[in-house]
Amino acid sequence: MPNFSFAKRPHFTPATLSWRTATALVLCLSPMPLLAQEPQDEPENSPANSEAEATNTAPIPLVPGEPIWDSFHGQLNAQKYSPLNQINADNVGELEKVWEIHTGDVADGSGDLPATVWSATPVFANDTLYIGTPFYRIIALDPASGEEKWSFDTQSSLEALTQPALKNRGVSYWEADDPVAGESCQKIIYMGTMDARLFAVDADSGEPCQGFADNGVLNVNQWNDTNDKWPLSLLQPPTVVGDRLILGWAGMDWAYEEAPPGTVFSINARTGELEWTFQALSDQMREQSGTANVWTHMSADEELGLVYLPVSSPSPNYWGGNRTEEVPLGTSTTALDIETGEVVWSRQWVHHDIWDYDINSAPTLMDITVDGEEIPALIQATKMGFLFVVNRETGEDVWPIEERPVPAGDGSVEGEVYAPTQPFPTKPAPLMDQSEKPKVWALADAVSFGQCSALWEDLHYEGMYTPPTTEGEGTLGFPISAGGVQWGGVAFDPESQTAVVNTSHIVQHVRLYGRELYESANRASGNESGFASQEGAPYGMRLEVALNRLGMPCWEPPFGELVALDMTTGDIKWRRPLGASQQYGFYMPESWGSPTIGGPAVTAGNVIFIGASMDAKVRAYSLETGEELWSDQSEAPSVSNPAVYEYDGRQYVAFVSGGNTILKNQVGDQVAVYALPE
Repeated sequence: MPNFSFAKRPHFTPATLSWRTATALVLCLSPMPLLAQEPQDEPENSPANSEAEATNTAPIPLVPGEPIWDSFHGQLNAQKYSPLNQINADNVGELEKVWEIHTGDVADGSGDLPATVWSATPVFANDTLYIGTPFYRIIALDPASGEEKWSFDTQSSLEALTQPALKNRGVSYWEADDPVAGESCQKIIYMGTMDARLFAVDADSGEPCQGFADNGVLNVNQWNDTNDKWPLSLLQPPTVVGDRLILGWAGMDWAYEEAPPGTVFSINARTGELEWTFQALSDQMREQSGTANVWTHMSADEELGLVYLPVSSPSPNYWGGNRTEEVPLGTSTTALDIETGEVVWSRQWVHHDIWDYDINSAPTLMDITVDGEEIPALIQATKMGFLFVVNRETGEDVWPIEERPVPAGDGSVEGEVYAPTQPFPTKPAPLMDQSEKPKVWALADAVSFGQCSALWEDLHYEGMYTPPTTEGEGTLGFPISAGGVQWGGVAFDPESQTAVVNTSHIVQHVRLYGRELYESANRASGNESGFASQEGAPYGMRLEVALNRLGMPCWEPPFGELVALDMTTGDIKWRRPLGASQQYGFYMPESWGSPTIGGPAVTAGNVIFIGASMDAKVRAYSLETGEELWSDQSEAPSVSNPAVYEYDGRQYVAFVSGGNTILKNQVGDQVAVYALPE
């Protein structure tokens, strides 16, 4: 079996290779189902004034009229949808690799450099394919041949300052609505670095944009002025909305009780000037806690004038005795006015988060028809395996979301408080059954002479949201940080109103250690696994994947699935195991599936494209039936979203195959592009 681990933001220890994953999930405090902004004078360009301006401004469609793939999720709506149909369910089996490149920017961690984690979505814009690398270089490629047009090296220090690996999720693209002839930087590529610098270069030449910040470089760490424990690492490219860059950042997981608080910055795309900020925590909480940041991409509805933030949990992640008051914007989806940064509405998905259930993917925006009513909706995927569907204008339920009682603690953790209820969606149904302790996998139990059964007996579990404990081997989590849906998020076909999402089914267990006991423990740590200090809090912690001594999962397969949902009813259309797990050079049966990192793309050709799996294959599935239609072997797991684009009348599909040592000990530097034979 494989050695995977899952995570969003890798934590502060060096990477090691094991099936022992650990990630953390995000909770917040108040059982407040909907937080709306207080009435106030409407800004000139606020959503409330959109009707008055309708005669002067053409509507901005949610789904672009032309095929574009110019951002991390393809489009600002995060649908990851292409209207192209040259490649379709009937002919996708004929796909062939038409070009590939190797960037050379790769490390496996065995030498002087940390391992690389490469999750960059290729961006197609300006008749060019742009990529960012984990060595913090930008490369511009001919989209038909892969020939390099130009490259730009940030000369960034290749140190794992906040992560256990060198990480990059790509670049962002902006162009002026009113380009000035003969002037440079009317089209700009942006990329951030782990040391908190944002670079802006001309999209045609790769030359720095002298008018942006300090000669093309913005030092975001200048605003890191509270609990400055680490640089505000810019691993996710900015979300570009009009002439604004909406910028979040990543840090260290599980390291400190008091940490940098999660400010989101709105920056002028031309000049780099700061325009507004958003803070999920109160001034008091910013001093005594921290994080509740946005470390993944965001989505936006330009017609409504709203940008949607997936907000993470406050710190420390697995103990909340320092934040017993309400933190209503933590672990939430929060809609902001694009012009002002003011909160328009917010929904908190975990109250008083002590599981690090970060909201880790951009909500996918969609127009759906439910019971004959057309609804402007969004769907928020979560690590919990829940899909929350709300009206994206108001934040109100599309299908009922219920506050249900959840387990309280066992009394072993001092200073903690527990939310009495948590939100549960009634539709769609949970992507995995968390109501009962997962069944022990008989095969893994037998070959380990009952080790799995013994572990299950020593793990506390009362259902979803069982709090961490200091007793035994700790609390079983299904899922905790490694399971459910990761940052790839949900894809959506607007024609059939079908949503597609990949999930991981992983059992982990977390235990808290009193400070004295923690300091005396054998504190080995891995990439998102093992011990973590939560320095300053009375408890350190340990998070592990539930494996036997042979590295086999102790719970029954499948370990990962691909799921399609009918968004007119909220019902599942089909589900199937995705990929194959791998261990010791052997592939396991595909019926067992694989844990996944990365997300799907869908097209008008009724095709789903996805990499994401341990077996380092890229695949195409039928959107209608889930049947596998095509696959190819990549250099490493393609832990990124694919890109679909058209150039000179030919449709292409691009995959970055860079790997992630959380998933598997295999990294790469491959960009592979496919098309139908000419």
